[in-house]
Amino acid sequence: MSDQRKVDPVFVRDRIEAALETHEQVFEKFFLAKLLGLKFDYLPADVVDADKDHLRVSFEVTEMLMNPQGSLHGGIMAAVMDISMGHLLHKTVGMGGITIEMKTQYMRPALKGPAVVEGRFIKKGRTLSFMESRLWGVDEKLAAVTTATWKMPDQPS
Repeated sequence: MSDQRKVDPVFVRDRIEAALETHEQVFEKFFLAKLLGLKFDYLPADVVDADKDHLRVSFEVTEMLMNPQGSLHGGIMAAVMDISMGHLLHKTVGMGGITIEMKTQYMRPALKGPAVVEGRFIKKGRTLSFMESRLWGVDEKLAAVTTATWKMPDQPS
């Protein structure tokens, strides 16, 4: 099977060029987010940023993101789940936090096609927050779950 699969070099070059041309090293627009083609949807949509309680990140699983077994690479899964939690924290607090620890459980492969990741707070604190992120593949079945502890940014006095 792996002998028949190839990464499309034109697609990869175009994706890299687009990321280089359009990225800004700020939340939602940083290079990796652009390279992966991440789309961000903070929810609920009708509340102020401080009251958002989860973030949906969507992207396309393409050959360039796949492992030799034909599914989304676990490192990419973990990275996007980390991004979903960090961006939600930034949106609700106004500053970025730091991932202290993160545990990812992989339950099934995520195959080529659309994938959705949802990050949310389990418990939001002043110095530490506990967060969770889940990833669903094209089959809409849960593929991975991450739990994480985040150091909250120091608030100005």
